[in-house]
This record gives sequence, C-alpha cells and structure tokens, in this order.
Amino acid sequence: MTAQDTLIGYLSEVQGQGMTAHLDAALDTYTPTVSCDGETVLVGQLGSHVAVRQADIQVLAMVTRIIDSDAGNGDETNSGRQLNLLPLGELDEQGRFHRGVRRFPSLGAEVHAVGTAQVRVIFEKFRDQGFSLGHLPTHPDLDVCLDPTRMFGRHFAVLGQSGSGKSWALASLLQRTVEVMPKAHIILLDLHGEYCWRDDRGQIQSAFDSEVMRYVDARQLEIPYWLMTYAELIDLLIERDDPNASTQIALLRETIRDLKKKANPELFAQGMSIDSPVYFSMVEMYQYFKAANSQKTDFGKTKGPLYGQFDEFLVKLQSRFNDSRYDFLLKPKRRTSSASLSGLLRDFVGLGEPKRQITVIDLSAIPFDVRPTISAQIGRLAFEFNYWNPHYQEFPLLLVCEEAHTYIPRAAGTRFEGTRQSMERIAKEGRKYGVSLGVISQRPHELSETVLSQ
Repeated sequence: MTAQDTLIGYLSEVQGQGMTAHLDAALDTYTPTVSCDGETVLVGQLGSHVAVRQADIQVLAMVTRIIDSDAGNGDETNSGRQLNLLPLGELDEQGRFHRGVRRFPSLGAEVHAVGTAQVRVIFEKFRDQGFSLGHLPTHPDLDVCLDPTRMFGRHFAVLGQSGSGKSWALASLLQRTVEVMPKAHIILLDLHGEYCWRDDRGQIQSAFDSEVMRYVDARQLEIPYWLMTYAELIDLLIERDDPNASTQIALLRETIRDLKKKANPELFAQGMSIDSPVYFSMVEMYQYFKAANSQKTDFGKTKGPLYGQFDEFLVKLQSRFNDSRYDFLLKPKRRTSSASLSGLLRDFVGLGEPKRQITVIDLSAIPFDVRPTISAQIGRLAFEFNYWNPHYQEFPLLLVCEEAHTYIPRAAGTRFEGTRQSMERIAKEGRKYGVSLGVISQRPHELSETVLSQ
C-alpha cells in the first residue's frame, strides 16, 4: 500500500483549535472508501481518524464534522465536501503517539485515511496498565485504554439524557478502577439506591463485588447537624425568601458561635471558628430562638425587637424534630461529641470495618429536602480529610456525585448556596490534595459552570 492509496484530501484551513480539509474529487461518490492495510475505511465518517502529513510532520486528528460546500476552493482536484478535524496529537519518527500538537502543518498538507493499526498507537502507552473503558465505535475491535491515575488527578463528568446508561457506565468505570488501583478510595453518593438494593430476602445486592464495596445507610452512618458549616446550616434551617431571613441568619450566627464556645471551651481558646466541626446542642439553639421570639419588656407590656420574627423558623425546626426521618441528622445517638468525628471520617472514606475501596452511601431513605445538604457535607469532610492528611498522595479519594445538578446548581443565590460553594471548592482545590470529583448528571445546563469548567 502506497501513500497515494490512502490519500483522501488536502488541508484548506488551519487554526489553533482545529483544521479543515477538502476531500479529493475522486472520492465525491455516494460511498467514498479507501483501503488501509486490507481494511476498508469509509472516508469522512464522524468519529473516524485521519493522519495529516507534511514533510516530517504527522498529526493524528478526528473527524468532527463533514459538510458539502458549493465549491472546492476552485480546485478541480478537490470536491465540495469538507471535513472539520480535531487534532489529537503527533506521531514521532518511531511511530509513537504524543498528545498535543507542537508543530501544525500548513495549507496544502496531505490528509490520509488510517486503519485500526494506526489508531491503536493512541492508546498503546497505557495498554499494559489494563485500564480499558470500552471500544471505539469506528473500530469495535480496538480497546480504549487510559491512564487510571488521571481518574484521581483530575475531575470528570458523565453526562447523558435519562435512560442513556450513565449508571451502568459509571459502575463499569469504578469496577475497572479498583482492579488496577488497589490504593484508591471511592465515595459514591447514591441518591436513588441504584448501586445497592435489597432482594426479596432482604439481603443487600450491589453492582460491585462485596470484597471491594461497603454499603452504608446514611441514617445509620449518622451525619449530625453540628458537622455542618454556617452556610450549610442556613440552607438547612432558613428559607431565603422569608421576609425575616436576614434577621434569622444574623441571630443564627451569634447563637451557633456562643453554643460552640460553651460546649468546647478548650477548643475555642485555640482559635475555633463558626465553621469548625465541633459539637453544640440543637435543643439549646431552639431555646435561644424561642426566647428571642417571645421576648417582652416592661413587665410584658412591650414586645421585644425580635418578637414574632422567628415564628416560621421555629415551626419548621419543631416539625423536623418531631419527624423520625430526620433523627439521623438532628438527634444523633452515637455522634454526640466532637471526639466522634474521627470515627465518622473513617467510616465513609473506607477505613471503617470492614475496610473496602468503594463506600456506597445510600441517601435514598432520607428526606429529599436534606439530601443536597448531606451530600455537600460528606463532600466537604472528604476534602478536609485529605487536606489535613500529611500522606494524602498515598490516599487518593474520588467523590462521585449522582444527580449532581440537584445540589450543585448553576444559579447563585438559590436555596442550596452553601452546598454549591462547598462542592465548587472541591472542584477548584481538590486535585492539590488528592481529592477528585466525578459528577453524573442528565441536566448539564443546570450544573455549576465552575464545576464543569474544571
């Protein structure tokens, strides 16, 4: 096979983000094909690969668009069909693939069709690591192999419409990850009980092998209110569209600070802040607000300055106190002191008993209105675990967020503002401390731009 046998066109435009090629006039047929190493290649198929050659430059590119223009630049050797090409990398003299393009070809460079053997070199570097995600649609016999360490050095997103197979793709991805990375630790926030479920006998079944997975019911884990930041407590307790919201927020800050100081005097002396994850009494906080709401002066003749401004706040908090579904959050039985924080951290990062690489935290049984807050709380604690871990490089963490658009919204100033800020901090700073973020969503247009841009 000669170079002329695979020639399909010439470059007509070169830009930093892509290139354009005109097909050879001889290929201006209903089914333009060429033969590459005995393999018949359909020219211009979306997702297919081509090689752009000029002198000692050889760039591998992917076809992203094909259009039929009126004229081929006035050149009879070119057809009216144009290919938009996305450069992937270069081939050196030994035929090894290098990501990125250092030297772009100029106008008139030859564009050649390539077969499976030439496309295979893109993934050859990582083939020995055994991290295969699937195969290319254009080359069903070619496994796509990637560097598994990049899963824990960068963030990723799985996006697709409902029913497209996002959950199956994620399960397969995590299964392969733990096979090749035994030191990896994965926290999967399961909002709908998709990855673990109970069969007819009440036994836990899972998409993962029981030797690598630990199932945790969020209610039994107990993620208490006192671990929340000030912003997360605002999301949980205060309706931002309440006319008295600003007053409630101000008193909440003062009250939490006083109660944390009262319960942890030795820690407060060391510089504790309002966001420090230390214990305080929710019952006492309720009493603070109740007293302010009913305060009167002048022997009961004059209403206090805050009289009646916390009616809705108290009703909402009291209703949650009386609802057993919120007990794991508002009435913890095991997490009743600051010293219990270490045990909670060990549980959800996979260091509890039994120790497992994947921790599936089932959030499906907890009330819908607190799932976003709990999810952000787990994410923030996972980040801070490695932030203070001197050996974080040996303990990579991957936080996987299902239905991420519900609690990492694009719009600012929403009900879950504190939740959004916590997750965006992980997206911006997590990689420095070995914490990666995986977001799964069917509505990327509703997902935080900050998270997606990372």
